[in-house]
Amino acid sequence: MPSERILNLKKEKVAHWSKKFKEAKSFVLADYRGLTVEQDTKLRKAMREAEIEYSVVKNSIARFAAKENGYDGLDEYLKGPTAIALSMQDPVTPSKVLSKFAKEFGKLDIKAGVVEGKILDIESIKSIANLPSKEELVAKVVGGLSGPLYGIVNVLNANIRGLVIALNAIAEKKQAEA
Repeated sequence: MPSERILNLKKEKVAHWSKKFKEAKSFVLADYRGLTVEQDTKLRKAMREAEIEYSVVKNSIARFAAKENGYDGLDEYLKGPTAIALSMQDPVTPSKVLSKFAKEFGKLDIKAGVVEGKILDIESIKSIANLPSKEELVAKVVGGLSGPLYGIVNVLNANIRGLVIALNAIAEKKQAEA
């Protein structure tokens, strides 16, 4: 039986992760076996740059924290080495970064994830990772809106230009008559 001090430390870790799971927009579970130190360092650097918290966590700690937040369905994915990529701001970023590195390294396996309170399997996580980024979507909307506006401006300019040409022709004709 573990000592009371060790038990309290484990309870603190469960409370820490439970709070993180509750506050996170999304988190993704991954199996990191087979990554070299260099690959892991590169992955962690990319995570920091994307403002994603990336940690290796004991499955028992993650399991208790998940249950406290109603994520009982994660039990089946909490087997073997588990790393958690957690984002407080963007629900898509952890999926995108982990999927990119899973393709690049071939050894990082995504297990499952939670996006805005819903447990998602690996296929759903991959489909989220393939979505365009927020910036790309905004650019597409702005481009879609600006196209018709430019068309309207060109049509209005053409009418005004035609009117100016007609008035200029009338003025020249009147000057020629006078």
